[in-house]
Amino acid sequence: MTQTPDGSFLTKLAQIAAEVHLRHFDKLDPDAVDLKRRRDLLTVADSETEAALIAAIRGAFPGHDILAEESGAHVTGAEWCWIIDPVDGTTNFARGFPVFAASVALCRRGRPVLGLVEAPCLRETFTAELGAGAWLNGRRLGVSRTPDLHHALLATGFSYVRNEVQRNNVDNFGKLVLMCHDIRRAGSASMDLAYVAAGRFDGYWEAYLKPWDVAAGALLVREAGGMVTDFAGGQDWLFGENAVASNGLIHQALRAELSGTEPGYQPWGRDLERRMLGA
Repeated sequence: MTQTPDGSFLTKLAQIAAEVHLRHFDKLDPDAVDLKRRRDLLTVADSETEAALIAAIRGAFPGHDILAEESGAHVTGAEWCWIIDPVDGTTNFARGFPVFAASVALCRRGRPVLGLVEAPCLRETFTAELGAGAWLNGRRLGVSRTPDLHHALLATGFSYVRNEVQRNNVDNFGKLVLMCHDIRRAGSASMDLAYVAAGRFDGYWEAYLKPWDVAAGALLVREAGGMVTDFAGGQDWLFGENAVASNGLIHQALRAELSGTEPGYQPWGRDLERRMLGA
């Protein structure tokens, strides 16, 4: 295959991920769930889904780079790079809680241009293409019109490293839960972002993220008319390890309440970012 990747290829990847997920969901042997680090699980579904997605991408686009959560970076400075989280919400998956998804994004020179969030247990396939909108099962998405934090339904998450840092998002949660309508913590960053794109959540924030957590979901939000920045209000959300997404109307008010990440904490993957940008 030599043509440029498009939405039809995302559909193929969605089918591949869903097939592996549903084959293993609620059937895992607890003894077969590995612990990569404290709270960070790895299941056979993570490994098999990632391998199947990479095989499909390699077969169709052998010259493309790949950055995947489990197998790491295969980045040479190619124009195109796929970013893969095979099971975003592995803890949920391992416990039989059906809020998890495969998250796949295609970047061109470091900029997401295609995004897929596939949640098979919920029968929801979110897709986005730069300049062409965001979609859920063929229905075009748009962010909410909630005008202020007081009426906003927010989402967030807590990093696996929360015991290793002082700024672990607990303070942000404690402050914002008293200001907004309510907060959800479902355990899948890509799905939180997809739900902002769908207008189900008005805003989302999280710290200590990785590119595979946000690349696809952020494109969904932007293509649905929303806003994505880092905590400082800039565009360092893909490799800067923190992100704020919203309908745009509450964005600055939400961002103003966030304490940021650990002072002196070194953002992850700067060398990788330079390679993806061809620098």
